[in-house]
Amino acid sequence: MTIASLDDYIAAVKQKPVFYKSAARTTVAATPFTLFDLAGVPGPGTLSPGNTANGIVPTDATDGYPKIEAFTGTGYLTRVMYSNSVVGNLRLYDRLFVAGAYAHNADVTLSAQPSFAARVPNGFYNGIELWYEQVTAGTGVPSIQINYLDQDGNAGDTGVVSLAIAHTLGRCTRIPLASGDSGVSGITRVRGTVATAGTWNIMILRPLWNGRLTIINDLRVDDMLSTGMPQVYDNSALYVLDDSDATSSGTPYMAIEIADK
Repeated sequence: MTIASLDDYIAAVKQKPVFYKSAARTTVAATPFTLFDLAGVPGPGTLSPGNTANGIVPTDATDGYPKIEAFTGTGYLTRVMYSNSVVGNLRLYDRLFVAGAYAHNADVTLSAQPSFAARVPNGFYNGIELWYEQVTAGTGVPSIQINYLDQDGNAGDTGVVSLAIAHTLGRCTRIPLASGDSGVSGITRVRGTVATAGTWNIMILRPLWNGRLTIINDLRVDDMLSTGMPQVYDNSALYVLDDSDATSSGTPYMAIEIADK
């Protein structure tokens, strides 16, 4: 059932998973970093998914993701209350797929990839993003090339993409798609060149929300009109990227409301 009125929202069952990191990561200003492996709530996950041949579809049952109870209806992201000890941006995703950790010079054709189609509302892959995540610090400027399936299931190729700078632990970069492509529905091959050390993941993220803090330790609330009420699932792997204006990720806090109707 959908939430079509304020009465529907009031009547919905609401879950409030919390995301908080008590440890900070050294970052680069205005650059996305993962906090997945840092201490906090939920507890730390492991950066390397441990599967380079097929990749995995993470769920809320995987260590490092907030737990979500089973829904009786349809789930919607209806509120995010958030704060941080530094100024910057926080981004919330459903992490649909991740493969790695790949060596700096990997060339792997994936097979038997698990499907994440059940976590894509209405099978609409437009806007689903392709990302690089550094697992162990690299040396040399990495270049990567990703073969993928686009929003319509057709073969796509990023071409060789230089990541411009050696990536430190946890640094993430969004990978541009081929001209005319607007989303990703699968990954078929990954290649790395130029870099001389370091391991990395490739991942597919479905954006849910983003917010900006302009005052240190300010507490902001985005209600359902601000979140846009994107659909989430009771097995969604809620994943946060932090791109602060400083050289530290700070200690971000997010109280997430999911309404089930």
